[in-house]
Amino acid sequence: MPDAVNGLNEECGLFGVWNNPAAADITYLGLHTLQHRGQEGAGIVGLTGAGMLRHRGLGLLAEVFTKPDQLASLQGRAALGHVRYSTAGGRVLENIQPLLFRFTTTGDVALAHNGNLTNARSLRAQLEREGAIFQSTSDTEVLMHLIRRSDKTNFVDQLKEALNQVHGGFAFMLLTEHGLYAASDPNGFRPLVVGTLPDGGTVVCSETAALNAVGATFVQDVAPGGLVVVDRNGLRIDHYTTKTELAVCSMEYVYFARPDSEIHGVNVHQARVRMGKRLAAEQPVDADIVCGVPNSSLSAAMGYAQASGIPYEMGLVKSQYVARTFIQPTQELRERSVRMKLSAIRPVVAGKRVVLVDDSLVRGTTALQIVKLLRDAGAAAVHLRISSPPLRFPCFYGIDIQSTHELMAANHSVADMRQILHVDSLGFLSVDGLERSVGLTTAAPHHGLCVAYFTGEYPTPLDDYAATLQDELSQLNIKVAEVSA
Repeated sequence: MPDAVNGLNEECGLFGVWNNPAAADITYLGLHTLQHRGQEGAGIVGLTGAGMLRHRGLGLLAEVFTKPDQLASLQGRAALGHVRYSTAGGRVLENIQPLLFRFTTTGDVALAHNGNLTNARSLRAQLEREGAIFQSTSDTEVLMHLIRRSDKTNFVDQLKEALNQVHGGFAFMLLTEHGLYAASDPNGFRPLVVGTLPDGGTVVCSETAALNAVGATFVQDVAPGGLVVVDRNGLRIDHYTTKTELAVCSMEYVYFARPDSEIHGVNVHQARVRMGKRLAAEQPVDADIVCGVPNSSLSAAMGYAQASGIPYEMGLVKSQYVARTFIQPTQELRERSVRMKLSAIRPVVAGKRVVLVDDSLVRGTTALQIVKLLRDAGAAAVHLRISSPPLRFPCFYGIDIQSTHELMAANHSVADMRQILHVDSLGFLSVDGLERSVGLTTAAPHHGLCVAYFTGEYPTPLDDYAATLQDELSQLNIKVAEVSA
């Protein structure tokens, strides 16, 4: 299998509160709801009477905050929290966010980030040549150095100038003594939403599910190029650029986001059900039962069963105490995690022709082991159906795939993958099927989705990654339209 990923790409969760005395407690609850977005590190910065204080550490949120006083010490009228998923090589305490910067002249600033900056290497090299000293290896820190080098006279203008210098996919949040600030990249790759609390205060976070968890009322999604400012004057929706075009990450709908979240007005669960229905129409098969891979594939499996008329069954059971496998940092951990978390229900699948619905096929590790589980439990046939297109190209906007070497569909035909995975048939959803299933209302290309991982058509220049990608692609013969075997 492929080597561990190199780089500092992230898929993370952000949660910030302004003007509520229980800000740190609310942030903790919000981060708990976003734990699926990052499981390797967590941190909260609280704006307290003693200034900005921080507690952070490696591990799950509950493993970082193990004592009551750790959260109690952060209580104040504002807080910023982060759960992090890093790549191999980036799992060090210095990279756990929020990053906290202390300035004697302008006051402290906390910074958190979800995504990946495509020009971070170039910017960092330039900044280091100019004398900048970095405290972490995360691309997030680049933004703060750009802010500090701005000639603008106020923080908002400095932030705007800095945001116009970074490229890629990002949702940034910053907390100062004077306000909470949030910004989305010009394509809105990473989700970011705003809500209000019933007892006062404003919340900005990665998913609407986290708003619901803390009782906040949804106000709006942060638009591409948008800048949210929350301070003593209230909530202000601004922007730092008008050169925008919606291209929200399609994998948010396919896999990453919680099913109870809404992204730009589209419920994730319902979008996945539609993906499953479309998949049944595009990739039909004669079978006895439909089974979904828990948990992110269950919605699509329901849709497949509804559209095909094949009964839906719970053929696989997941332990709720094991982390998600796609976002495990190394191949060894991914394989071990699959074995620990899933088991087949033998009386359900024995002797049955099974349609196994999964949301995506990345490295193939998980699918291979799940198929074996079903075979060992006596399944007469396994027909694998994937409710997204073949993932053949890397992502440089915030998903942990920066090389074609680790993508099964980039290196094998669908027919080859069917044999490798030991399935009786293999079928993927088409790109058009995915776009129509999500159903965003927009005139933007690809119905407002980024589908570069499936098509190789990236909506932005790739900056520091462009040359390496072109070199990789020149050695591959990828048939983008191939979806079944």
